Amino acid sequence: MKKICVYGKGGIGKSTTVANLAAAFAYNGYKTAVVGCDPKADSTRNLTGRRIDTVLDIIHKRKDGDIFVLGYKDIVCIEAGGPSPGTGCAGRGIVVALEEIDRAKLLKDRDIVIYDVLGDVVCGGFSAPLRENVADDVYIVTTSDFMSLYAANNICKGIEKYAREGTVRLAGIIYNGRSSLDSEDMVYEFANRIGSKVIGKIPMSEYISKAEVCRQTVIEKYPGSDISRVFMELAHDVMENSLGTIPEYLSYEEVENLCMPYLKN
Repeated sequence: MKKICVYGKGGIGKSTTVANLAAAFAYNGYKTAVVGCDPKADSTRNLTGRRIDTVLDIIHKRKDGDIFVLGYKDIVCIEAGGPSPGTGCAGRGIVVALEEIDRAKLLKDRDIVIYDVLGDVVCGGFSAPLRENVADDVYIVTTSDFMSLYAANNICKGIEKYAREGTVRLAGIIYNGRSSLDSEDMVYEFANRIGSKVIGKIPMSEYISKAEVCRQTVIEKYPGSDISRVFMELAHDVMENSLGTIPEYLSYEEVENLCMPYLKN
């Protein structure tokens, strides 16, 4: 089983990337699962066509039935869930969900499991997939905006901590070209500085937005499109990737100095 976590700054296109990657894996015959670790519970929307009940919803309401839904091409879809905005610790939902998933042995027959994790690794709950060693590889999604790379570097700090204590490794950077500034060189330089690599680039495409309105991935909605082929290639590269590094994260000033030449004009 290949187990990966995908992290990135909020609003960076991380969940869109996860859903399309999962669809690409499933399209190619891999038994796939997605575990959404965001209290918004929207990681699997484009795979199931709806917002599914979260693990916390099911536990709190004492509902009968499974804590997963089968989505596109039988992808096992699970949403951890979380408290209402402004109440409680969102990271707690991840911890509870991981415990329930393990207890029910829901992922034992999967070829690949993707954990879609919210934001920076600053909360013990959000770092649970790393701390509990449920994932082996971490990918960071970033644009070429300064704050996106700043968040990516902050995530590297968390990865470095758990990499030295366990087996988790940074497997690469996924560059999302959705920003108004498309500075590929800056992202490649950042990856090189932290001792990693850019494993793929997702170009801006109207088909992504059109598919999401229909609650689908581009793999399902536009299988013959150029952007669908991009995700197919990215899925292949992720599956074949054996690189795993302990990142050498940068200081705040180093991130700023790295970005400055690309952004000042």
